[in-house]
Amino acid sequence: MDRIETDLIGDLPIPSDAYYGIHTQRAVHNFQITGIKLTSFPEFIKALAYVKWAAAETNCRLGVLDKRIAEAIIEACKKLIGGEYQDQFLSDMLQGGAGTSTNMNINEVVANIALEMMGHNKGEYQYCSPYDHVNLSQSTNDAYPTGVKLGILFYNQNIVQSLSELVGSLKRKGQELAHVITMGRTHLQDAIPLTLGQVFDAYAATLDKEIDSLNQSANQSLEINMGATAVGTGLNAVPGYAKLCAENLSKITKFDFTPATNLVEATSSTSSFVAYSSALKKLSTKLSKMANDLRLLTSGPRCGFYEINLPPMQAGSSIMPGKVNPVIPEVVSQTCFKVIANDFAVTMAAEAGQLQLNVMEPVITYTLFESVKLLSNAMVCFRKNCIDGITANEEHCKNLVMNSIGIVTALNPYIGYENSTAIAKEALETGQSVYSLILKKNVLSKDELDRILNPENMIGA
Repeated sequence: MDRIETDLIGDLPIPSDAYYGIHTQRAVHNFQITGIKLTSFPEFIKALAYVKWAAAETNCRLGVLDKRIAEAIIEACKKLIGGEYQDQFLSDMLQGGAGTSTNMNINEVVANIALEMMGHNKGEYQYCSPYDHVNLSQSTNDAYPTGVKLGILFYNQNIVQSLSELVGSLKRKGQELAHVITMGRTHLQDAIPLTLGQVFDAYAATLDKEIDSLNQSANQSLEINMGATAVGTGLNAVPGYAKLCAENLSKITKFDFTPATNLVEATSSTSSFVAYSSALKKLSTKLSKMANDLRLLTSGPRCGFYEINLPPMQAGSSIMPGKVNPVIPEVVSQTCFKVIANDFAVTMAAEAGQLQLNVMEPVITYTLFESVKLLSNAMVCFRKNCIDGITANEEHCKNLVMNSIGIVTALNPYIGYENSTAIAKEALETGQSVYSLILKKNVLSKDELDRILNPENMIGA
């Protein structure tokens, strides 16, 4: 049998076994947009539960919330943090109302879990109310963005781990291929030699920088606006609430939160979200560039670069027998395109804020968490299904170097740029090697030439 709950709009039947309430039920009816529910982001649910826990503890210590009710709320939050009741979070990630539906979804579930723990029935909100008790001293406008910020910190740990593991894989590949000499290229034209080890070391180095970038951007989320309530004036929050709530949230999460110095500014600003989205975009551009490189280096096998082999993952064509495509770099780049597009959505949503509140925070939240999830998954896929299994076509790489016009660059200090250019031009026109032309013209002795054009001497330290 359904239970009946009532709000400003009227009465609504709620399934008797549901821990959510009328506001969540209306959100389910109103916002059938993405099909992606709050339950799809468990770290965000955990973050919101921590926020409600900190709020209850703060209100109790300040004497505005009965201790028995506060304890029940805190125990309910602990159950959510432990992963229980995940199926009760049904609000769509895209919603109007600046996140009110998400805030009320957590408020209702916490209240009804607490009610049962206190020996009452779901919906008997006179004993523990989603509004008067769970949401006490709060507004969606401070609780929701604080939950988002804590969610970013949680999800950042996941993506940093995936990124660190990928960097480690690239470093190992660099060591494995340190002896393989190949031809470097600029403008897609032959340049000078380097090793495949140097190529993969460079990939590792550039991604390693993004670990600090992600962490620094995520740390901007440590400033929170709890206690701001609706517009930052703190109406309905008791004096001392903002500072104590930040302290309590820090204590239970182990993150070092601080209350914003200007709560009006903090309530309307989404700059920390823009910063984190930008860090994800930067990482995406690097990952996609790397994926593009690998597709070039493995192109062929007969009519391309063919310097490396990617692990064969699946048959490549429904019409061309024997074809194997670089499907993992392809899917990594596509993932990066989506994250880059998400960054534009975050930017536009941040710009669309008006006066004392940015009501577009739900799309910011959805796209940020989606981007982190996509990139984390893509990097695990990249590492396991591609990077770890790369091998080199060593003899082919060596032949490329020895037959390249690019090694003439090493002659500049010995015969001058103009003479080197003439040798290079003749080599191109006649098909002869640089090596043979130098000897033929008696420009240098064989011993001198062997020493100068030894590829190992041209790859640097």
